[in-house]
Amino acid sequence: MTNEQYYELIKPYEDASRMLLGRLELLNRNLYASRLEYGPIHNIQSRIKEKKSIEDKLRRLGLTDGVLNARDYLQDIAGIRMICYFVDDIYNMVSVLKKQSDLVIMKEKDYIASPKPNGYRSYHIVTGMPVYCLDTMEYFPVEVQFRTMSMDFWASMEHRICYKKSPEHREELEQEFRKYAGVLQEIEEQFEKYSDVSRKR
Repeated sequence: MTNEQYYELIKPYEDASRMLLGRLELLNRNLYASRLEYGPIHNIQSRIKEKKSIEDKLRRLGLTDGVLNARDYLQDIAGIRMICYFVDDIYNMVSVLKKQSDLVIMKEKDYIASPKPNGYRSYHIVTGMPVYCLDTMEYFPVEVQFRTMSMDFWASMEHRICYKKSPEHREELEQEFRKYAGVLQEIEEQFEKYSDVSRKR
């Protein structure tokens, strides 16, 4: 894939991501507007997958690293990460997002209800955003990861530390991080007792 092909590839994904970001920010302002002074989102991060990351992922899938394969097989070229205050906030945001009639839900995984074996927790949903170009419309996927602040802290540290360690330390580190995931979940649940959202449901 040439640089020119890459920049042409990502244009509609950038448009889809911008539109979904606007939608999420609007939902954040309105979700608890009648009850609370703040929304469920602590912060929002977004990114477009870099050229090398796209090529590497396609090769891992056993595919050539061309534009057509990227469009046909990758659903995370555009990504948004939403950091919420509480687990209730995540499920409330997912619920209202899924009610948006012009979006297509392409895939979802609830790693909060069913964490990964290493302790990873998050809610992943891939939405198809309608992108209009002159007289045509096409849906482009945007992957949204919903996390609480503690989930994001754990995931960031696990990636930073475990990803770089040599294999002989990996099993020990994974055991430690599974333990830390449990500790953070307990702390999170204690804080959630004081949440206005939980009390006013």
